[in-house]
Amino acid sequence: MLSALAFFFVMTSYYIIRPVRDQLSGAVGSQSLPLFYGAVFVVMLLLTPLFGMLVARFRRRQLLGWSYSFFILCLLAFVPAFMAQERIGARELGVLFFVWVSVFNLFVVSLFWSFMADIFTSGQARRVFSLVALGGMGGAVFGPGLSRLLVQLIGVAPLLLVSALSLSLSLALLLRLSASHARQPGSHGEEAVGGSLWAGIKELWSRPFLRYMALLMLFGDGIGTLTYALVADYAKANFTDAVARTAFYSNLDLVTNIFGAVMQVSLTRWLLIRHGPGWGLLLPALVNVMLLGAIAWLGDGNVWLWGHGVPLLAMMQVITRGFAYGMTKPAVDALYTRVPRETRYKGKNFVETAVWRFGDVVVTSAVSGLRLLGWGIGGLALAGAGVAALAAVVARRAGWSPDLAPDEHVPVGEGTKASA
Repeated sequence: MLSALAFFFVMTSYYIIRPVRDQLSGAVGSQSLPLFYGAVFVVMLLLTPLFGMLVARFRRRQLLGWSYSFFILCLLAFVPAFMAQERIGARELGVLFFVWVSVFNLFVVSLFWSFMADIFTSGQARRVFSLVALGGMGGAVFGPGLSRLLVQLIGVAPLLLVSALSLSLSLALLLRLSASHARQPGSHGEEAVGGSLWAGIKELWSRPFLRYMALLMLFGDGIGTLTYALVADYAKANFTDAVARTAFYSNLDLVTNIFGAVMQVSLTRWLLIRHGPGWGLLLPALVNVMLLGAIAWLGDGNVWLWGHGVPLLAMMQVITRGFAYGMTKPAVDALYTRVPRETRYKGKNFVETAVWRFGDVVVTSAVSGLRLLGWGIGGLALAGAGVAALAAVVARRAGWSPDLAPDEHVPVGEGTKASA
């Protein structure tokens, strides 16, 4: 319960500022995304050895406290910049804030799940990770709704103060969890992980599971970033001011996260308990193949739901992200309970930061290049369907990788009792 509540505040904090970031990319369109993602990738590469040093030398409690406190202070420092957004310019402020929010998302969320993999066993993870993720999805639903309400009342800049408060509450809960777990017999919570600063990079080449996860990250990111770029062009064409774009992206996040929450309490938990986390990787990849194939065939028109025209691209983003957050993420983090502690922190962090942002640079550059060559939505979607098919193959290998520790058996009755 404490883990789910802590993740609720983490995701509330992130989803309050996410529409603020997205309205900046919506202001300039997809042509600036390669610049944004390229800057993020460079920063991630520079931060990888720094994060490895912190993990190697400091205890978990110190790592959590210093990392989260740094991002809280940064949120406060950005308030004056957003009060002068019109003077600074969306492109200039966008590069800086886009980089920072991406680093915030990847490090704060990745560190949270590394911590979860440290305090739960693989059997426990299969039972409870979808419920912990549900807490985060609650924040991901609450955050956009709160952002949509407050942006009309107080504007964009003060939202960062609300985000900082939410992240502070999360930190307090995580420190309490860490202290409680450290008192349990056999806990390593008061010990630094140790090892090399570059272990995350080295393990990518030496551990098959981590290689599969890196490839799966690249393929999954390719689909997500392709959708994000197309929706950014849609926002640029249809919304002319920061408040309208922020409200649009808040609505999009709200629907996505409600769908993801429904997944977590229904299909995901049943699948993880009955069939294991491997299927939680494979099924979303197969759904993406079908979705992108449908976009390639039908194009980018509107779908009429309950008397309202909904852009087909927006629907695709809702479904792909809903599966990514509602099924893939809990399955991935359950698998990380079956690797050594150093891999949970350093290897996992490298895959979910530098590898992820490398994929962003490649995909956004490819989308821009293919558009210059005259590719339309159908051709891009068809290429995305091919990438999703490759992701399905890799997901099958990752979920049953031979270097994973044996999984714990989860009795069906116990899983049902935990649900009750």
